[in-house]
This record gives sequence, C-alpha cells and structure tokens, in this order.
Amino acid sequence: MKKGLFYLLAMILFVSVLAACGPDDAQKSEGEKEATESGEMPEKPEKLKLWVNAEEKQEEALKEMTAGYTEETGIEIEMVPVDMLEQIEKLDVEGPAGNGPDVIFQPHDRIGDLVLRGLVDPVDLGDIEKEYTDTALEAMQYDGEYWGYPAVAETYAMYYNKSRVEETPETMEQIMEIAERDTDSDKDEFGFLMEAANLYFVYPFFSGNGAYVFANEYGNYDITDIGLNNEGALKGGELVSEWFDKEYIPQDLTPDIMNGLFQEGKVSTIINGPWMVRDYSEALGEDLATVPLPKLENGENPKSFVGVKSYMLSYYSENKEWAQDLMAYLTNFESSMTYYDIAGELPARKDAMEDPIIADDPIYSAFAEQTQYGEPMPSVPAMQQVWEPFNDGLNFISKGEPVKEVLDEAVETIKEQIEASGVKEK
Repeated sequence: MKKGLFYLLAMILFVSVLAACGPDDAQKSEGEKEATESGEMPEKPEKLKLWVNAEEKQEEALKEMTAGYTEETGIEIEMVPVDMLEQIEKLDVEGPAGNGPDVIFQPHDRIGDLVLRGLVDPVDLGDIEKEYTDTALEAMQYDGEYWGYPAVAETYAMYYNKSRVEETPETMEQIMEIAERDTDSDKDEFGFLMEAANLYFVYPFFSGNGAYVFANEYGNYDITDIGLNNEGALKGGELVSEWFDKEYIPQDLTPDIMNGLFQEGKVSTIINGPWMVRDYSEALGEDLATVPLPKLENGENPKSFVGVKSYMLSYYSENKEWAQDLMAYLTNFESSMTYYDIAGELPARKDAMEDPIIADDPIYSAFAEQTQYGEPMPSVPAMQQVWEPFNDGLNFISKGEPVKEVLDEAVETIKEQIEASGVKEK
C-alpha cells in the first residue's frame, strides 16, 4: 500500500473517532470525564451564570434561592436578567462568543426549537425525577430525552366576582345563564369574558370535545395528523361563534380592556391565568374567587393547555454537572415554595402541589386542580406554525364567518406553513 494512501486512511479513521465522541465529549475536560465516569462531581467552579426572566418578583425570588445555594456550596451565582422570550436569540449569539450562561429559563413549548438549534443539552434528572408532576415530566421530554428541570406549571382557570355571582359556577350551562343575565354591552357590563380569539385560551373547548393539535402517543407527536378541524373542533368553533353572535363577548376584545372591566367590577366571570391573581386581588379583595374551568355539556373537564417553565442546560456551559446541581436545587421543595410565595407561580412538584399552603389556598388551588385536567402544549417546532393561522381563523369566526370553512382553511394553512418551514420530525 502506498504511504500516502495509508496516511489518508489513518486520518479518516481518526476523524471518525472524534465524530463518535460527539461535541459534548470534546468540550469536557479530562477531569470532568474522569469525575463523570467515577460518579463524583468535578471540581467546583467559582461561579455559575444564570439567565433569569426579567421580571421584578421572579428576580427577587431567585436572589433568595441562589443565596441559599451559594451558602450551601460556596459557588457564586451571577444572575443576569434577560427577558424569557429573548433568551434564545441572545444565547445564539452570546454562547459561541463565550459570554453565555450555564443555565437559561424557558417555557417548554420552545424546547424543540432550542434542540434543533443545538443551544441546549439534555439533562439527567436521576433519582429526583419522581418528585416532579407527570404533566411537567411529559412537557420536558423531546426525542427521548429530558431537556430541563421543571420549575413552574401554569394553566388558566375561571375567576368570578362573588358580588355578582352568588353560587359557584361549575358548568358551562351555568356560565351561559350568567352571560345571558349579566351582559349589557351599553353599560360595558358582561357575564362572561375571555380571549376567545386566542387558541391558547379556547383550546379547552375544542379538546374537551375531541379536538387536538397534533396526534400524540406517549409524547411522540405526528405533525401530519392535525385535529383542529375534526368533529370535536367543529363543536368548539360553534360554541365560540355563539358567544360572539349573542354578543356575550365583544369583537376585538383586548386583554387590557378585559382585565380593566373585571377589575372595575363590571364582569361576573372571566377565564385567565394565575399571573393576574395579584392585580385582581388588589381590585376586588374578598369578592374574588376561582374555580377550575367549568364542565362542558358532555360532562368532561375542559383540557386546558399546561405550560411548564424550566431551567435548561446551555450547550456552551463548561460546568455542566454543577449547572445541573444548581437546577436541582432551584426546583427542590424549599426553593419551589419560596418561588411560589414571592413570585406567585405554581411549582411543578408533586409534594409542593399537595402542600396545604397551595392545596388549601382559596385562589391558587383552582389552578393547581386544573393542571390535573390539562395537557402540555406540544413542544415540537411545528407548533410555532399553528398559532397565527388558527388565531386568524378564530378572528374570522368572531365576525360571523362559517365555522367549518374557517377551520378547514386554517388547518390547510398550518400544513402549508409546516411544509415550508422544512420541519419533518414527529
């Protein structure tokens, strides 16, 4: 064999071995590899960088939580406020430049995009996996791996004003009676309001009748099978159409107007998330009450979208084991209850959700119960192609367009956009 050919084959073999090691192995130091293989933690870093959502109460909670971690481990935590929805693009730039964080904070429905971009690494929940709720764990799965430590689980529920509603509303039939009784648009008074042209909020009235976004089997989504124009979706669309036809909900209702009317005491019932608890409580005081979403005519509990926010491991972190140690600490029981107490967001842990502080809370308990009936928003990248076409369709329905035609067109547009995006995976 010629010497040149021998060296060429040797180089090919060498490159193949490096490729088999993968980028994660190439990034790790020898010390980290040895520590991982022996089950021991590598040497402690002086500090870890954590990107937190730029929101005052959340930052306040994280300062207290990370101070406890520093006291326990001696590792300083550099907290950098970055708006949650801006973290992906920022990490895409800062990560390769060596200025990125070890840990980011993201909603689970962006996992697919993060993975495809190669910005995050999977995590090993280990023995603490069983401590998180089943819904939270389902939300964190993608391509057979976990991609975050669940921190917050949120969905929406029904608020009502006790000065306008004497009996606790438990069914949609009752809600429609209240809407008929209390709606007087000339006085800006309403019996029932919600963002009915927003898929995120109306999804329960579709899914509760048998609709779905993508067919889903054990967390594996088939993006070619879209159930937003099936018989169940048609029932949901007709219900939404009825709300607008009877003028229970005004066209082009904005969240600001809706929230303002409820806080002024002009609305009997309203569907919204736990992020409004503080504002509503300040406005209505003891007249504020909550219940899970009212049951549908078929007796089913509406299946609301559940969003799970988690701490995720940056691909560019040089301290992956300790970054995961930090994430485990930030989602343990004590930290989760601190975050709930200060930031007002529900934990994604079984023990925390069952704790009397939450389970017996007159306001938050309704949201905790509703998460049991909900389902995680699909985390596949194709989900990003669903929102706009379907919300446009809901807007057309609100203006009296035929429900079936609108839904068929919305689904066709979704399919076209998914195909144009190049996303093929299930």
